[in-house]
Amino acid sequence: MDAPRAAWRNTTHDWASAVDRDHLEHIRRIPAVFAPGGLRHLILEVVAYAADEAECTGGGHCLITLHSDGSVAVADDGRGTDTRRDEHGHVVKKPVMATKDLRFFDHSDTPLLPDKHPRRGISTVAALSTWLVHTNRRRNGSWTQRYEHGIPTTDLQPITDDRTTGTLVHFFPNEPLRRFHDVTADELARLAEAWPQLSVTIDDRRAA
Repeated sequence: MDAPRAAWRNTTHDWASAVDRDHLEHIRRIPAVFAPGGLRHLILEVVAYAADEAECTGGGHCLITLHSDGSVAVADDGRGTDTRRDEHGHVVKKPVMATKDLRFFDHSDTPLLPDKHPRRGISTVAALSTWLVHTNRRRNGSWTQRYEHGIPTTDLQPITDDRTTGTLVHFFPNEPLRRFHDVTADELARLAEAWPQLSVTIDDRRAA
């Protein structure tokens, strides 16, 4: 078994708490602050994590799918979200969706995303989405989990290991963030050029 959870070092998120309801409610109260530019910004918040992974591993690929129902899926080929076993043998995944990113959220000098707005973390996407499904593939196991307005509504659900690694974040943003033509594929491609180590493909399935 792994070391006790209390001994785990926090890097991007606090391992001690799976859900920070106050944090999520704070985001939901002022969506204009945490999703300036609407859907475009939410997509960039997700892609930024794929870019982090690409920078750590020397390069990577990301697929952004714009679905006809207004949902967006972002898939990457990185190592997957960190998942561990605690001293009791319980599987614990880094609480990236439901707690604040310690690097960015409370800092005044947080880096800007390619849209020139501050990066706050992927919990802003979960909190401002009607639903979000996080699918994770790692060398030590693969699983999926569903969230509604940032709150997990399922436990980790194991899925078949296909011998790949990476993450898939599929989310359905709240109204009025879900503007059908708020963002174009060409615009996303241009913005993604800010992350040279991440190659980005965009599959626009929205109706013309």
